[in-house]
Amino acid sequence: MAKRLAGETRSTGDLFAAPIALGIAIGRIGCFLAGLPDGTYGVATSLPWGVDFGDGVRRHPTQLYESLFALALFFVLLHLLQRPHRNGDVFKAFMLAYLGWRLAVDFLKPEIRLGIFSGIQWACAAMFLYYAADIRRWLGRKTPHASLEIETLQAAPSRDARKA
Repeated sequence: MAKRLAGETRSTGDLFAAPIALGIAIGRIGCFLAGLPDGTYGVATSLPWGVDFGDGVRRHPTQLYESLFALALFFVLLHLLQRPHRNGDVFKAFMLAYLGWRLAVDFLKPEIRLGIFSGIQWACAAMFLYYAADIRRWLGRKTPHASLEIETLQAAPSRDARKA
C-alpha cells in the first residue's frame, strides 16, 4: 500500500535484499545465545566445534552456520547491486540463495520429516518451483517475456526527476 500511495510501480525488493541478509546474520547470533529454548539448534555431532547448550549433547551450531552464510550473502548481494541487473533479480537471488541454504542446513536439525524433508524444506522446494522461470533465464535458457528491462535501482531516475 505504501508503494501505491507513493506512486512507485517498480519492484523495490532489490533495496531490501542485502539488509535482510545482514539482519538474518545478526538475528541468528541471538538464536544461538538463546540456546535450546530457541529450537533452532542442530543434531548431535562429534565435530570439535559442536556446542553443548546445557543438555550434555554437543550439537551443530546451525545458528552460527546460518549467521556466517547470511553475512557472506550480504557481501555477495552488495556486489550484485553494483552490477547491471534486471529489476528484482537481486531480491530473487537472495531468496534462492537463502532457500537453498535452508533446504541444506535443515538436514542438520532435529525436525519432524514428511518423507525426506521437514515442513520448511518442502516450502523451500516449492519456492524453487516458483522461481523456476528465473533460474532458467539465469542459466541462459530463453523464457517468453514481453520486455527485458535491465537497470539498477541506483541508476534509475528518481520519482522527482521523472516529474521534471
